[in-house]
Amino acid sequence: MAPSPQCSALAAAQRKTGLSYKEIAAKIGKDEQHVIDVCTGKVTPTQSEFDALAQALGITSAPPHDRAHATA
Repeated sequence: MAPSPQCSALAAAQRKTGLSYKEIAAKIGKDEQHVIDVCTGKVTPTQSEFDALAQALGITSAPPHDRAHATA
């Protein structure tokens, strides 16, 4: 079983869309492990990765300004 995203909004969006990490990775042009690492907080995404991830999951609201949502 794949690990859950660090962000509750991201986890909810992933459940709502029903997309796997592999499917999200294909949508944003990254490999699956990188998407898992970003979603679980092991890797800090670039702003463009963060934006692509939000778009792939249909997230339209701005993220909170906290450590879990920082970009590189």
